Amino acid sequence: MDGIIQRTLIIILIVEFITGNVLNAFVALVNCMDWAKRRKISVVDQILTALAISRIGLLWSVFTGIVIVVLYPSLLLVENFMIMIHITWTATSHFTLWLATCLSIFYFFKIANFSNSLFLYLKWRVKRVVSMTLLMSLIPLCVNIFSWKTNNYICFEGFKSNVSCSSSLNNFTKSYRFLLILNTTLVSVPFTMCLTTFLLLISSLWKHHKKIQHNAQGCRDAGTTAHVKALRVIIASLLLYFIFFLSQVVQLWSSVMLKKTLTILSCQAAGVSFPSLHSCVLILGNTKLRQASLYVWWWLRCRAKDVEPSGP
Repeated sequence: MDGIIQRTLIIILIVEFITGNVLNAFVALVNCMDWAKRRKISVVDQILTALAISRIGLLWSVFTGIVIVVLYPSLLLVENFMIMIHITWTATSHFTLWLATCLSIFYFFKIANFSNSLFLYLKWRVKRVVSMTLLMSLIPLCVNIFSWKTNNYICFEGFKSNVSCSSSLNNFTKSYRFLLILNTTLVSVPFTMCLTTFLLLISSLWKHHKKIQHNAQGCRDAGTTAHVKALRVIIASLLLYFIFFLSQVVQLWSSVMLKKTLTILSCQAAGVSFPSLHSCVLILGNTKLRQASLYVWWWLRCRAKDVEPSGP
């Protein structure tokens, strides 16, 4: 039974890996082609392109980690190799989360409508707000990498010293659990920010709806439509954020995680769904990307018909 579940999880991971790479490469390619054509690129396209590139890096780092854990576990004891793998995963995962949060913040300031003076001040400087948010996010990234390198040094020094195997493994497990606690805490920060923008957009939509009812206008005006589209994107982000966050918590509270391949594969399959499925949501929610995807779909259908063998 375990073998069937393991093979199923591996198939899910492979599908997520291929889908995520194709979708994110599509987003980056469309935006880069549009940038080369127009000689300029909008803030949204900049965020989406950077997000797509970081997600491709994240998918490859996760895939590499899974291959090592399942097929070459001895490489886990190679210090320099593990440092390189972890720093790559940490950086790509960090920018994947924070760029998605910056996208939610951008949608919020562009679409929401409040009379608060601070909100109006930030609304007119939304580009600077997004840039500062991304810049400030480098602080937890540095904390994460520094903490891991410190714990990694202690862990490998324990392996090199004359201590028992069980004691070294115990130190390794404690170090890993500490890093998971740190990662879970750091992930909760962009999740909280994304949740806050969602609640504020709900409040803005409610006020906007009351206003148009008072003015006896139709309920399907442009403002309501913009609010609803932004809410759809943020709801999908929150859902996938939660799945990613839950995968971290499961790893944290599973005391024998390092000994169970099924637990590792399950958590990774849940976590990889964020960079894979969320890209599909962003493509469907972006007019330019959606039209480009429809054109590609139409082109593929035409090519498929052309290669079909003709009848006798």
